Parts: sequence; structure tokens; C-alpha cells
Amino acid sequence: MADKILIIGGTGYIGKFIVAASAKSGHPTFVLVRDSTVSDPEKFQIIENFKPSGVLWSLSGDINDHQSLVKAIKEVDVVISAIGSEQLQDQENIIAAIKEAGNVKRFFLSEFRNDVDRLHVVEPGKSVYNIKVQIRRAIEAEGIPYTYVASNFSDGFFLPTLVQPGATALPPPPGKKLLFNLT
Repeated sequence: MADKILIIGGTGYIGKFIVAASAKSGHPTFVLVRDSTVSDPEKFQIIENFKPSGVLWSLSGDINDHQSLVKAIKEVDVVISAIGSEQLQDQENIIAAIKEAGNVKRFFLSEFRNDVDRLHVVEPGKSVYNIKVQIRRAIEAEGIPYTYVASNFSDGFFLPTLVQPGATALPPPPGKKLLFNLT
């Protein structure tokens, strides 16, 4: 039987793709949905678009409501956090709820960029990465089974424009690919 997956942040920029991939892979897929999300027309449309794929949206709750979070987590085997960077610290709430629920086989935290344990950055990025390091240590201290996904977003985001955020770069010509070796 496929693991039941809960995605927190499933209507966001990255989360909606994770939801689609989970459902397409045959996992019973749940998304924690705040009441305010349903009243947002853009987010509501994302929810409606997932209904035909079998995504189960029945888990209403909030990352800042401990009891609703525990209740949702008790229904699943795997928790994936895809929350935005402004809520990274709130993952401590997810960790506490996972610990209380006691049934989670794997936790994927919202960290779909760089491996924060291998970076040496300066401000303003350093404070964001410090939060991610703090969250990693909290997961490890609680003994929660986890996986860190570091997709090294900078390769595709910064390199094509030579580290000029906001600049645009033309795609490579058809039939040609750009490969970066940063080792």
C-alpha cells in the first residue's frame, strides 16, 4: 500500500508541483488547507484543479494551530513541508506536531534550495540560512526520520544571468544544453 502523504504549503509556488507529483505517483495525497486559503480566488482555483487527480483536501488546519496540525499528521505516513521562506521558523510547529503524533515515517522540510550545512554566506542571506540550520538541528534532536532535499537552485537561477537577479537570459539554442560543473 502506498504511503499517505501530507503536504503543508501545497497551494504555493513549489507545493503545487509536489502535490501533483505525489498524486500522479499513486499516493493518497492530502493538503493542509487554511480556511483563508479557500477564500483566496487564486488558491481556490489551484485546489479545484487538483480535484480530478484524486487529491484529498479534507484536512483543514493551520500551521499555527497545534491541535489541527496534530490531527492532520495522525492521518498520514509522510509529511512534506513546502511553506514559503517567510514561514520557515514555523516549521518548529510541524516538528512538535510530528513528535506528538508519533506516526510519521518521514519528514521532508521546506528547504528546496541549497545545502545549508555546506554554505558560507553573508547577510542578508545568512539569517535565512541560520533559520534553516536551526530547524535541521531541531529535527535531528527530536529523532524524527527526515530527508533534506537540496536542489541547488542557484545553478539554474543565478548562473544564466551571471548573478544578476531580475535580469533575463535567453534559453540555449534548440539541441544545445548548458552543463555547469561547479566542483
